[in-house]
Amino acid sequence: MSDVSRRVTRESWGSRVAGSLKSVITGAVLVCAALPAMWCNEGRAVTTARSLEEGAGAVVSVPSGRVDPAHEKGLVHVTGRAETEETLRDPEFGVSATAIKLVRTTEMYQWQEREQAETRDKPGGGKETTTTYGYARVWSERTIDSNAFHQSWSHKNPGPVPFPSATFVAKTVTLGAFALSGALVDEIDESEELPVSATMATALPRRTNVHHAANGYYRGLNPDEPNLGDVRVRFRIVKPQAVSVVARQSGRTFEPYQTRAGDSLLMLNEGTRSAESMFRSARALNRVLTWILRATGFVFVFFGVLLAFRPIAVLGSVVPVFGSLLEAGLGLFSLGLAAVLSLVTIAAAWAFYRPLFGLGMLAAAVAAILWLRRRGRTRPAHARR
Repeated sequence: MSDVSRRVTRESWGSRVAGSLKSVITGAVLVCAALPAMWCNEGRAVTTARSLEEGAGAVVSVPSGRVDPAHEKGLVHVTGRAETEETLRDPEFGVSATAIKLVRTTEMYQWQEREQAETRDKPGGGKETTTTYGYARVWSERTIDSNAFHQSWSHKNPGPVPFPSATFVAKTVTLGAFALSGALVDEIDESEELPVSATMATALPRRTNVHHAANGYYRGLNPDEPNLGDVRVRFRIVKPQAVSVVARQSGRTFEPYQTRAGDSLLMLNEGTRSAESMFRSARALNRVLTWILRATGFVFVFFGVLLAFRPIAVLGSVVPVFGSLLEAGLGLFSLGLAAVLSLVTIAAAWAFYRPLFGLGMLAAAVAAILWLRRRGRTRPAHARR
């Protein structure tokens, strides 16, 4: 049986025109949602930057060996070893370990569908789309719904993943004389594999077709030649380890520190790091996140503009070559307009949040618009020469 299938669909010119008119609304919604989101991102970036600057000036490094009441409610920096004496146990498989976290990962061998579409214009404005569906068996933690497959009858998955992945967390984790809050414990993720030995496997509760294999457990006949529906279970642990914390001291534990700038600070880094290093990393992360959200907003604006003007390309697709040229032109137009709208929005936001920088960016945006207009007016004169 082939694991590849194809489906060909055709759409008339009239149907495409009707669909493109609907896309105008979708495009307008995308632009109207993306631009305010970009504005808010600039405000978030400024608030976070100011909060980190405030925190870096207020933080005090204290030893982890004792709780000093003099720093109560203040922003402190503490380094030490995150420890626990709890033994975590997975009741499904009887696996146990003294650790901060015990992580069970369950995967099932299932069908996965991948699709790839190729579209071409037809004379008269119609469109023909050929969709190729490929099928492969993969290990997956999530249950893949095969009912939505193009060939669901021949690529049927066995059902939900049994005993799904789970994480068991120690209730008490200490950092010297302090106790780490659950929010800080969640930030400790550096883990290592916990091989299941034959001795550990003796604690396995009675289960049909589940046996010890490959440092874990397996449901099926042969791990080297898996069949559809086979299940493998593996374990990882987060061991006690060195950590660094910046937070508000509250008794013998920590809580978020509310800054006057607006953000609350609660940071944990794995390893021994200075307060200066932690704040430097937080600033870098804020810059990266800001640019990622800027780029995401720009992409949404671009596609919004493209969808809003899509009817022009569809109307011209009666002649395929002409339609292709229109699409290319609209793509460039949408790219330019999205860039201008995004730049103006960011500049206006900075003018609101940080006037000196923002006015400079706004001036650059206006200069770019005027330059484009001037180029557009002078180009015909150059062409005549």
